[in-house]
Order: sequence, then C-alpha cells, then structure tokens
Amino acid sequence: MDYSKVLRNNNKIVSRTGGQRQGPQYTSDLSLRFVLSGNERYDIGRRHLSIYPDSFLILNRGTQYSTDTDLDQQVQSFAINFDQQFLQDFKDCWTFDDDNLLNKGYGNSKAQPEFNETIYPFAGDIKYNVFHLKQHLDNGMQDEMLINEYLHHTLINYFHIYNDEICKKVEKLDFLNQGTRVEILRRLNLAKEYLYSNYNQNISLEDLAEHACLSVNHLLRTFKQAFGLTPHQFLIQLRLKRSLMLLKDTRYPVNEVVGMVGFECPSSFIRLFRTHYKITPLKYRQSA
Repeated sequence: MDYSKVLRNNNKIVSRTGGQRQGPQYTSDLSLRFVLSGNERYDIGRRHLSIYPDSFLILNRGTQYSTDTDLDQQVQSFAINFDQQFLQDFKDCWTFDDDNLLNKGYGNSKAQPEFNETIYPFAGDIKYNVFHLKQHLDNGMQDEMLINEYLHHTLINYFHIYNDEICKKVEKLDFLNQGTRVEILRRLNLAKEYLYSNYNQNISLEDLAEHACLSVNHLLRTFKQAFGLTPHQFLIQLRLKRSLMLLKDTRYPVNEVVGMVGFECPSSFIRLFRTHYKITPLKYRQSA
C-alpha cells in the first residue's frame, strides 16, 4: 500500500510499492530505509548499496542519494523520517541521567546527532516493531500518539543495534588510539556493505580490500576482530540467509536458488545449509 504520512510533530512515514528510479535528492531528516520485499539500490557518492529484507540503511540529515530498482521487480519499501527535535529529545533521554536531563532543560539542545551511514541487520525487535507499525498504518490507523510510540520504540531498537554494530565493534579492534579504531571500523563497514550488496558475485579478497582501502592482511586481521568471522565466513552466512528468503518467498527450484545466491555447487550448498540450519533446503521450503 502506498502512502506518505506527515505527523503533527513532523515525523514522516512513507510506504511505496513498485520498481522505479529516483534521481539525486537530499534527506531533510534522519531517515531509516527498509525494504520489505525485493531489493532497492542506493547510490551515495561513490558507494553503491543494495538493501534487502534482512537489512536496512541509515541516512543522516543532508545526505545526497539516488535510488533504483528493477522495473520488473515488485519492491516494497518503507521509510521513517525523524524530525530533528523529536530525535534530539529522544537522544537526550537516552544519553543523560535523570538529574542531568532535568538540569539541561527540555528542548534547549541545538546539536544534532550523527550516525554511521551504513547497512544494519533488520531482525529481532526492530523488525517486529516496524512490521506492526506498517500493519496498523495499512489498516488506516490515525492515532498519532500510538504511531509516535512505535517510532520511539523504533529508535530504542536502533540505538541497541548501533551499540552492537558500531560501539562494541570499535572496542574489539586491537588499536590503542580511539580515532584509529573508529576509522578502521568505518573502512571495515565499507567491506561489509560490499559483501551485502554483491554477495551473489565472485568476490576476491583483493577486491574487498581495495574497496575498504586496506591491505589484504590488514583486512583479514581487523575484519575477524570486529565481526567475529573471516570475510569468507561472513559471505557464506550471508548467502545462506539470502537463500532462506528465496526458498520461503519464491518458487525458484533449489538448483536455481544456488546460483542466485552465489554458490556454484548444489551439493556444497545443500551440505552447508543442512550444517547451518539442521534441515535440508527442500524440507525448509516445505515447512516455511
């Protein structure tokens, strides 16, 4: 269902169905971009990102981007744009203790929060919350107080994800200087984005390292520190997760799914799938 809903506090929710291309535009507020079916491509400077139903993207205020989808593909996208005052009030409540918050006063802060514009996993509480919000809106819900409660919980969910995906991973890196750790994680996230967006292609370590502006050895060492997996292990798990979506939501034969997610050998795919999920692809499809 397509709609664009602007609340009285200037939070905005946009639901769109169908493939289309949108030229260069700027975000006026912090924006969470979800794809509930299909995939949507984002161009942000020199970065080319693909968002699927298992991931979402953060765009800060003022970011220039363009989007594109395949014309023959049914894409469901869902975006939440947070008004700056709503976001700042939330951030103050999240980061200050009660005494500091009372001393600070309501609505006096002018600083605007900035977040790492990268791909984050779309699962767990945030997925549950966003799906329920969309379901209510699709059914015509008009209660803005309830809608804003959903938006508040979405921000809580995102802050937890941000803590796991950014803050904790920065601390895992084996460098003394905090600035160095932050910069290395930024480059590692470029590698992660490349894997998310090109998982079905033949990716070499050299390509991945070049995209992240790191040497191969530096990439291998720091990627394992941050993500707990080597780039190859991360890629295999990502391909297996994407195969779950195809097996559940499409009728492609298993042998076609193998090639669509980047595997070359059906028997190898079936063995990895069964090892990881304790079920064969065919039985998973039947149960799903």
